Amino acid sequence: MLAALPGVAHADENGISFWVPGFFGSLAATPQQPGWSLANIYYHTSVSAGADVARARNFSLDRVPGNVTLNANLNLSVNATGNLGFVIPTYVFETPVLGGQASVSMIAAYGVVGTSLAGTLSGVLTGPFGNSVPFSRSDSISDTTWGFGDLIPQFALRWNAGVHNYMTYITGDIPVGAYESTRLSNIGIGHGAIDGGGGYTYFNPQTGHEFSGVLGFTYNFKNTATQYQSGVDMHFDWGASQFLSKQVMVGAVGYVYKQLGCDSGSGDRVGCFRSQVVGVGPQIGFLFPVGDMQGYLNLKAYGEFAAENRPSGWNTWVTFSISPPAPGAPPTTKPVVRKY
Repeated sequence: MLAALPGVAHADENGISFWVPGFFGSLAATPQQPGWSLANIYYHTSVSAGADVARARNFSLDRVPGNVTLNANLNLSVNATGNLGFVIPTYVFETPVLGGQASVSMIAAYGVVGTSLAGTLSGVLTGPFGNSVPFSRSDSISDTTWGFGDLIPQFALRWNAGVHNYMTYITGDIPVGAYESTRLSNIGIGHGAIDGGGGYTYFNPQTGHEFSGVLGFTYNFKNTATQYQSGVDMHFDWGASQFLSKQVMVGAVGYVYKQLGCDSGSGDRVGCFRSQVVGVGPQIGFLFPVGDMQGYLNLKAYGEFAAENRPSGWNTWVTFSISPPAPGAPPTTKPVVRKY
């Protein structure tokens, strides 16, 4: 799994979430071969949002006095891009745990996030004697942050029963990444979080049909720098594919992300601020040998819609992983050995 991508692109506080929709995809619940594996991911996102998210960001930056009541019609927008790389080492245990296959992972990230905010805030400033004074502020600011993201440990269990595969996982955020509450762009999220859930994969090697879905929930701890606590989030990632050969698969991917609980805390100046987004797009994957290991390359992209209280746009993922060859997985071609 993967969580806590750039702190500019997603929901809850300022439209930022711990969970990054789209990490889980095809073959998510299928067991792996015991031993070490390594995944490397390049992630690019480009998103924008209107007045509600931009207003929330202005509040968190302390650019609006606390005694200002803003008008409903705000001419504000925020735009952001992120380019990040992730390194994910995983160890799969050979000894069964609760009849399933246990694995532990650690996710580390490094990259750059750029954000710009522009527009006009207008409202009414309440004076010390209850008098009202018109308030207006025009903003055009931008910020770019390079650095490391938060650390994300994860534990998972997987079970196999023929063409049916099941998984459960638990993960969390260790907030050690680049984060400053007064910055417009952040890579870390500034607070801890716990996330857990379960998933299912149907995979028939004979027909090449595959479908996977993973449902999870996130509990967010309070951000002590802003005294803001995001509500509980729900996320569902899915992937469907057809193996055209033993080495090539094509299909579709998608996700649904919805905040279930309201935001809270003394730093919450925007109210409940529940967020949601839906994404869908294509994918293609390739299996190939890397020495005596199995290589896997996957490219997928998502276009987002139905967004509320969060930026939306599009994102792309390029994943390259090396792992021990898994029994029952789609076979790859053997390397050609020539003797002269």
